[in-house]
Order: sequence, then C-alpha cells, then structure tokens
Amino acid sequence: MLGHGPTLGRECRPGRTPGTCAPARVRSSGRPPDRRTHLESALSTLADHADAARDDQHEATGRVLPAAVLWDMDGTLIDTEPYWMAAEVELVEAHGGVWTHEDAVAMIGSSMDVAAAQLQARGVPLSVTQIADALNSSVRAAVAAGIPWQPGAYEALRALHAAGVPQALVTSSFAVVAAPFADAVGLFDVVVTGDVVTRSKPDPEPYLAAAGLLGVDISACVAFEDSRSGLASAVASGARVVAVDSHVVLDPPAGVSRTSSLVPFDVATIARVAAGETLDLRDAA
Repeated sequence: MLGHGPTLGRECRPGRTPGTCAPARVRSSGRPPDRRTHLESALSTLADHADAARDDQHEATGRVLPAAVLWDMDGTLIDTEPYWMAAEVELVEAHGGVWTHEDAVAMIGSSMDVAAAQLQARGVPLSVTQIADALNSSVRAAVAAGIPWQPGAYEALRALHAAGVPQALVTSSFAVVAAPFADAVGLFDVVVTGDVVTRSKPDPEPYLAAAGLLGVDISACVAFEDSRSGLASAVASGARVVAVDSHVVLDPPAGVSRTSSLVPFDVATIARVAAGETLDLRDAA
C-alpha cells in the first residue's frame, strides 16, 4: 500500500522514511550557546553547510540563485501523461464510449474536475469522485512500478538540492499520486497538490501557495511547466517561467523561456532565468 506523503506546511527531507514528513522546526534563540543540545548543534552545522554550498554555487555561477524552483510533475519531471491517457481510454471504453488520443492530449494539465466532466460527457456514468478514484488508482499503480523520469529531471533536482536551492512540487494531480513520488524522491521542501487548493491551474493559486509556504518572493522563483493551463498558472503567479515542450508544443507569452527537455538546465542556466534572461534552448535539448 502506498504511504501518505508531504502535506502543506510540512517539510519533506531526504532520508526520511517514505510516507512521513516532519513539521518545520523553530530553533529557540533564548538559550546561551553553551547550553545548546547536541541536536541543535547538529542542525546548526547542517544549516551552515547548506549556506556554504549555496555561497559556493553562487560564486561558481557568478549569478544570484533563484529563491526557489517550482516544478510541475506530470509531463515535466516524470512522463506520466501516457499513464493518464491509458486510464482515460480504459474508463471510457468500459462504459461503451470512445476516447481518442486527441481527446487525451486536450486534457493534459487539466484539473480533475475538468477532466471528469469531459469523461462524463463521453458516457461515463460516474461521479467526479468515482472518476478521480479510478484514474488516480491506475496512475498511482503505474508510478509505483517505477518512476518514469523525463531526461535531465533527476539531475536538475539533485544539482539544485546540492546548491541549497529550495524546491516545491506544484501539481494538479491529487496527493494520492503525487505524495508517493515526492516521498520516494525526497528532494522537495514543499508539495502542493490539486486537492489542497481552492482554485487549480490555470489559476495562479498553486504557485503562490508554494512560494508562501517556502517563505520566498514568487518573483524570485523559477517555475517549470509543460501544459497550457500550467503555463498560464505559473505566468500569472509572477514567477520566472520555463515552458517545456513535452507532449504539447506550447506558445508561451513574451518573457517565458523555452525548451524541449530539462537536459540543458543545470544550476547556472536556471540562475540565468532567475536573473531575467529569456532563453530558447529547444535546439540544445
């Protein structure tokens, strides 16, 4: 059985037992230095090492690092879109309907409410909750069998973590799908899923919520998105945005960087985006 994962307002750190997250710690400032516990000393040392790593990376890149990097999940970090498409086809056909590849592509990045309404229109006589349960169960099982990383994704996550850059997972998928992934990876400081926000993508709320939980200015963050609704959400939030042409070729507004893969995005390149450069790395991918 898949475990519960990160929730809003809780930290998910590498090395923690899958399915658990620890509430953010607040270090007391009232104790004299010579009375700190061994745990406090260890935490302080770890924090100093993280700051040093960030300073070293800043020196190496010659640029200010982003306040945080905010990642979409499906299609951007992991190639789960085929799993969603297969689940949709199976559900519609089980009820005598037809669901084409074009129909599935049109749903990429949609909220569960929107997707369920489209499936109901094709003859699926189930409630939104029942449809969500069926789709989530299918995709969760597929992801549990092995994480289908997009090229360059895991390397980018590891490099940013080593540089001390906070990272958030910002996805329209529900926690039942996103949490096991986040737990397994162990590199996200915050996870915002589609079932914990009032307004899903394309509304900016998910990205603004992630920045708020991280305690950073959204305008100093870099967001990666691969769908039209996700792109609209990230742009409206005020973040610096990279549009990833994965299953859909996007037509982003001015000021949005573009790529067809995450391979070119090392820490220095992400720092360039954070500094305000608009990059087109589709040929470099």
